[in-house]
Amino acid sequence: MPITSAWFRRRLPSALALLAACAAASLAGPASAAAPPAAAAPDSALAQTLARIEGEPLTLEQALLAAVEGSTDARLARAELDAARGALRRERGGFDPELSAVLGRNSSEQPTASLFAGASVLETQQSLGSASLSWRSRWGTELTAALDAVRSESNNAFASLRPQYDATGRLGLRQPLLKGFGAGADGALVSAERSYESALAAHDDAVLGVRAVVETAYWQLHGAVRDLAVQQLLRDQAASLLAETRVRADAGLIGPVQVASARVFLAEQEQAVLDRREALDQASDAFAALIGRRPAGAARRYLTADEPPLAFAAPDEAATVAAALSDNLQLRSAERNVAALQALADAAAGNARPRLDLLGSLGGAGLAGSGRRIVSPFGADPETIQTADIGGLGESLDQVVRRTYPNWSVGVSFSLPLGGRAGGGERDRIRASTQYAGLLLESARRDLESRVRADCRELAASDDRLALADEGVAASREQVRIGLIEFRNGRTTAFELVRLAADLAAAQQRRSQALVRAARAAADLRRLTADGSLTKESGQ
Repeated sequence: MPITSAWFRRRLPSALALLAACAAASLAGPASAAAPPAAAAPDSALAQTLARIEGEPLTLEQALLAAVEGSTDARLARAELDAARGALRRERGGFDPELSAVLGRNSSEQPTASLFAGASVLETQQSLGSASLSWRSRWGTELTAALDAVRSESNNAFASLRPQYDATGRLGLRQPLLKGFGAGADGALVSAERSYESALAAHDDAVLGVRAVVETAYWQLHGAVRDLAVQQLLRDQAASLLAETRVRADAGLIGPVQVASARVFLAEQEQAVLDRREALDQASDAFAALIGRRPAGAARRYLTADEPPLAFAAPDEAATVAAALSDNLQLRSAERNVAALQALADAAAGNARPRLDLLGSLGGAGLAGSGRRIVSPFGADPETIQTADIGGLGESLDQVVRRTYPNWSVGVSFSLPLGGRAGGGERDRIRASTQYAGLLLESARRDLESRVRADCRELAASDDRLALADEGVAASREQVRIGLIEFRNGRTTAFELVRLAADLAAAQQRRSQALVRAARAAADLRRLTADGSLTKESGQ
């Protein structure tokens, strides 16, 4: 049977581990060929090869801490959370009391044509002051308190007060009864509150997702490091096998075809080492991108300092599904998003109605000033009149407060957009968006249940899968041991020995893959069930 490079590419890249036992026996020479290798020899040789791989060791906890700080996904989620917090603050500000004030002074000269104008050119100077406080409640009620004061001086000969102080005060009420009432008034605020809760859950899920992705990438990097070590060990064993094959061929124990087979085997392993080294560097680069930092110093790659857990408790599938549906942060974020849209839909439905507002006001006026002499030009004899001093600005304001001169008003205001297309169209749009988000939520629930059940089955079978992988490794080791003895005794070929070594390497890699699969499923379950993921903000 010819040995082709394609065959080796299919079989050997995963082949190694216990060929370390072959190496130990090969280097020992023919005298010890019949003796089985020590059980620790393969693991010891692999450990030595792993120790020679250069890179910066990193524990899983260090990787997780670096990822949470440097991951772009986590930082994007934080930025979205900050934006949602800002939007919530903006909407809450719409219900804050508002204080306003106006100060001013004006002067005017007005020519007159009337004998009763008091002057041919009426000159007036005024100092104005106004203050108001307004507040809108979440029910749509608008309350306003306003106070105005004016100090006037004029050359009007008939003005009885100079200066004159006028003041008015008013308490106003506007209460929407249809449009703008209830949900129509605070719909945007309720939506912003739900959107903030959605962003908060999404942020926590992003952090937990980063941890799960980084943990999976960490164990994948662990597998890539081990694959390179296995391939290097297999390459070293191929070199030892070629050297021994040449010695046996020179002694006439085997033919040149065996030497050629060993040379092909070595060439394939040298190429496979290059492939595995590139794969390790790519895995390290991807891992560095996830955690947001490169290896320190002259190190070109990261190496894993931890080993995957050897056993996992099998979770109760029904209880885990229930916990995920109750606590999953992606679902929580989607639910809050639906609630935010529903708040907007309720507001749009209320604001699609006509506007009917109840209006009312209660106020008072005040007048004060300094009296002056007025000369009346009417009649046969001019008459001089002295007006009394009423007081200053304080007196005028006191009259307003005591409502010496009261006023009030009450009424309604009605507005009906003909056709109602603007409000009705917005209501229909928001309702459709809410329905769409609800369908996405239902789809997310179904996908979540499917993922949780798959991870539960993965963990439930992990112990059996690992036990079977260990059995396969043990059987492959025994095959290699027997094959090596038969090769040295001339009863088998180098091709058969290569096949056995490839089977052993594949068995060891299947064991590593079983550990990585279980670790990935456990990390995914922790994310899906929001295990310990709530931040301080979430708990508030």
